[in-house]
Amino acid sequence: MLDRFRRIPISLRVSVLTALLMMVLGVLASQQVLTALSRVQDDRVRETALQHISGLSVALGPQVLRKDVWEVFDTLDRARAAHDGQRLTMTIVADTNGVILASTDPRRAPVDARIDRFVTDAVAPDAISITNASTLRVLAPLVYQGRPIGQILAEVDVSDLLAQRREASLYLLLGNGFGTMLLSLAGYFLAARILHPLDVLSAALNSGTGTLRPIPEAEIPRSDPEFSKLFTTFNAMADAVEARSDAERRLAERERFVSLGRLSSSLAHEINNPLGGLLNAADTLGKFSDRPDVVRRTAELLQRGLAHLRDVSRAILDENRLDRTGLPLRSEDFEDLKLLFEPEAHRSGQTIRWEIPAGQDFGPPAAPIRQVALNLLLNASAAAGPKGRLAVFARSGQGRFALTVQDNGPGLSERDLDRLIGEKPLPPGGGVGLRIVHDIVAALSGRIIHERSGGLTRITVEVPLRETG
Repeated sequence: MLDRFRRIPISLRVSVLTALLMMVLGVLASQQVLTALSRVQDDRVRETALQHISGLSVALGPQVLRKDVWEVFDTLDRARAAHDGQRLTMTIVADTNGVILASTDPRRAPVDARIDRFVTDAVAPDAISITNASTLRVLAPLVYQGRPIGQILAEVDVSDLLAQRREASLYLLLGNGFGTMLLSLAGYFLAARILHPLDVLSAALNSGTGTLRPIPEAEIPRSDPEFSKLFTTFNAMADAVEARSDAERRLAERERFVSLGRLSSSLAHEINNPLGGLLNAADTLGKFSDRPDVVRRTAELLQRGLAHLRDVSRAILDENRLDRTGLPLRSEDFEDLKLLFEPEAHRSGQTIRWEIPAGQDFGPPAAPIRQVALNLLLNASAAAGPKGRLAVFARSGQGRFALTVQDNGPGLSERDLDRLIGEKPLPPGGGVGLRIVHDIVAALSGRIIHERSGGLTRITVEVPLRETG
């Protein structure tokens, strides 16, 4: 529930919270008003009942002592006429034994009947409190010259007071509801206006281009110093991120060409050696053109040499083609890498073991994986040193592609390891292309695993395979 509330726009959240607080405040204020109204009404009814009972006690004392019923009736009639019957609907006078002597409604309370059925829910005058009942009964002793001589029960009509309470409650409910709604709407528009710069900042952060978009100068609220400072800082950060991305792209291109440059000297031997043989074969053809057996063997030598030169040139072109980005990785891509890298390994007296399944499409894009493999091989070769041992493994399955490069060198230094698997920004330099490997794998949503055991260093790159429909 809390997570859903947090997904609501902040301007709406502020308005909702403000409305809730106003509702709580309105309920508390309404409760105080209704409590004060109830207190005033209780005091009013209590005062009316006390005046009525006190007056009757003075007037009825002698008559009750003499049991003069007709005089009691007459006194009650005069008292009802004085109050105009507006609130005191019935008055009953009984003796000390609870026998009714007289009442203003003889049909309901006849003479000589018991007063007991009227006193079950009656209260003392000082305990009067209006509830949901429209009629209250008040019972008080009839005291004359300091001693009790009977009882007086008065029935009080409070229906008009209950109607006032309901009317007050309705007005408070409608007033608070309308006021809360009106102020909440006003609060929403004010909050939306105040927080509009945050919407601008959020749009700049979620531009959908994968990069931070600087906020135009016209959208910076110069009248608000805090947001103005925030936007200026954000623009500076966006410019810094863009400059860093440009620097990383330039560094990636430079390291790519540096990697290929390291192979150029070895490739020169791969090209010069067949060229020398081809020149000798051409000279042999010129001298022994009349001997078919020599011509046949020389032609076979020329075909093999030219095929080798074709393979070398194809590998170099494939490594530098820009239109290979979308092609899937195949076993032939590793054959090209092998052709490019083995002269470097042979020159250092290194042995390399390739365990690549033949005739397989691995799934991930070819160009970035070839770049990762080449950079890892160059680092492994540099770490293994002369007569070192290298190995390359590739496998694909269970929705992932894994490439492992292994060497028997002393292992990566802490600085190189930070460049390979760390996340914090690092200065240029260090291992050949290690940071580029890190960035490529991160762009492919993959991960890098570094292992060191038994005198061997293994670096495994795992990349998820894209689903195809």
